[in-house]
Amino acid sequence: MDVQTYLDRFHAAYRHDVSFEYLSYLQEQHMLHVPFENLDVINQVPIVLDVERFYDKVVRHHRGGFCYELNSLFCTLLRELGYEAQLISATVRKPDETWTITGSHATTLVLLDGEEYIVDVGFGDSVRKPIPLTGDVVSDVSGDYRIVHLEDRTYDFQKAENGQWKTKYRLEKEPKDLLDFTPMCEFNQTSPQSPFTQTNLTTVATEDGRITLSGNTLTITTNEKKLKQHIPSEHLKGILDHCFHIDKVPVR
Repeated sequence: MDVQTYLDRFHAAYRHDVSFEYLSYLQEQHMLHVPFENLDVINQVPIVLDVERFYDKVVRHHRGGFCYELNSLFCTLLRELGYEAQLISATVRKPDETWTITGSHATTLVLLDGEEYIVDVGFGDSVRKPIPLTGDVVSDVSGDYRIVHLEDRTYDFQKAENGQWKTKYRLEKEPKDLLDFTPMCEFNQTSPQSPFTQTNLTTVATEDGRITLSGNTLTITTNEKKLKQHIPSEHLKGILDHCFHIDKVPVR
């Protein structure tokens, strides 16, 4: 991994500064410029759990990816910059309040100045700041978030919705190697039950909201106001290029 080239990919400056401020800056810049997307899954391009392959895809070919790709790559960058970072697993709670396959989400835990934070650049429409494991509320343009301790090494990552705290995923504070996610990654890219095999999804944060292409629907969110537009199939590639700077990728 060439650190400077990776930083250039998401328009971030290099600093000799292992601080909370720099960590926050890196996370937000990454989420503003590297989309969460499942285009390889939809196009049945195998995703192999290898950081160098992810670097080639995201940095050299200006793509995005899903959690295993984005969070493992960003976690590696943080280590290169001097942060104490490790992958951990989480189980996602679906909108119908059932759970996905256990431990199928990969996220990053950072230990900094005696405090632990979840730093997640691979969960789609989510917080763009580090979240402490203390229960303190963190807010950004997308909403209010917190992480609450349940028992032992188990925590819930939550978002405030309609006056209630809704769990988005349940994390286990146990270090994971990237290859530990092999069966979950295989499930998520091949199973008919996987949310990622259903339709194409590409989403990226903006300064005041988010842009999302799901199927043929383009959603532009600005300060919590949503504008939806139907995109004819023949124009999807143009939208990927114009809105997400992704080209040369077929869309099904």
